[in-house]
Amino acid sequence: MIFRSIALTAAVCAVAAAAPVPTFSKEVAPILQKNCQGCHRPGEAAPFSLLSYKDARPWAASIKEAVQSKTMPPWNADPHFGKFANDRSLSEAEIKTLVSWASNGAPEGNPKDLPKPLTFTTGWNIGKPDLAITMPAKFDIPAKGTVDYQYILVPMNLKEDKWVEAAEVRPGNRALLHHVIAYVRPAGSKWMADAKPGVPWVPTKQGEGNMQGAEFLVGYAPGVPPQDFGAGRAKLVKAGSDIVLQLHYTANGTAGSDQSTVGLRFAKGEVKERVVTLAASNGKFAIPAGDGNYRVDSDFTLGSDAKLISLAPHMHLRGKDFDFRASYPTGEKQVLVNVPKYDFNWQIWYRPVNDIVLPKGTKIECTAHFDNSANNPNNPDPTKVVKWGDQSWEEMMIGFFDVVIDAHQNPMTLFPQRNSQKKDAGAELR
Repeated sequence: MIFRSIALTAAVCAVAAAAPVPTFSKEVAPILQKNCQGCHRPGEAAPFSLLSYKDARPWAASIKEAVQSKTMPPWNADPHFGKFANDRSLSEAEIKTLVSWASNGAPEGNPKDLPKPLTFTTGWNIGKPDLAITMPAKFDIPAKGTVDYQYILVPMNLKEDKWVEAAEVRPGNRALLHHVIAYVRPAGSKWMADAKPGVPWVPTKQGEGNMQGAEFLVGYAPGVPPQDFGAGRAKLVKAGSDIVLQLHYTANGTAGSDQSTVGLRFAKGEVKERVVTLAASNGKFAIPAGDGNYRVDSDFTLGSDAKLISLAPHMHLRGKDFDFRASYPTGEKQVLVNVPKYDFNWQIWYRPVNDIVLPKGTKIECTAHFDNSANNPNNPDPTKVVKWGDQSWEEMMIGFFDVVIDAHQNPMTLFPQRNSQKKDAGAELR
């Protein structure tokens, strides 16, 4: 038996030794195209390009380390719950290929084996936009100190209703800009009534921040992909509406400026379904100092039938994990997405492979845990009680999700509790 084991071991080693070393051109480039080049190319969020062998070769050791630890590509969803169209995680076979390539000198191979290069539109992931809305002036960010959320009103001057099937925010300064949310402010809204177009505005009085009738159009944060709903689905922007940019800047020791742009691509064909961004949030919490596993729950009950197309958990630096569930009127429950290790640096929207039907009365339930202990290396101060707040050293608990409804349906029907309290609110969203 001993001799047989030795012989078997020798045979296995011989096969392993004979296994060909992966090359960049044949085995590695296709993996990078599928999972990495969307960010790892000039002008995007990643710090270096992976478009060519010349680009990738100096980073071979870093690639090996990142894929072995599964920190790259960033994907935090538990694979046991749901299948997602934008899942960019690597298979074990792909990880093995990249590790083997890096461990064996990162050979280039025959350039004739390279796959056809992907085509990217310079500066945009959604293709050339039909309308690009740029901040009228640069905003200066100091080297130190706290910068309040800035709101900038930008008139769109639309003479007719437009359906937006794709939207993207192009940040002007990724190092200092934490996030942007572009809201659609309908005509007649009293929100920011005294604000001057193009001039940064900060709420100073109670109630000034009430975004009456405004709708979430598109956002940017590290890891957030552009929105592209595909043919037949879009968000509605009515004639006379304005864009309001909510901008969150974080000083990092070096002063700078930002002038970001929002690009919109309008639907060319018939739109059958309207996309609406909703949120299950809870702002009434106080995370005790030193608590390493503080739980916060939120929920949202749908007032009409809808179909779920994407989900996005949002917390700050103490965020630990986040779970989305659907509680159906039948009493059945379904885990929609579970994020066991939340990463503030990657604000991912999870897009199910297939739409999830949500009958009227379905409750979207969210559970989050926060780590306010000294064991959290990202914790700004474990000695402080933490409450809801705009800044990153404060906290938020929001479960964003996108649904689609009939294009002609009033989206206010999704809010039955609001319909009974504000009978005229739907007029602003119709």
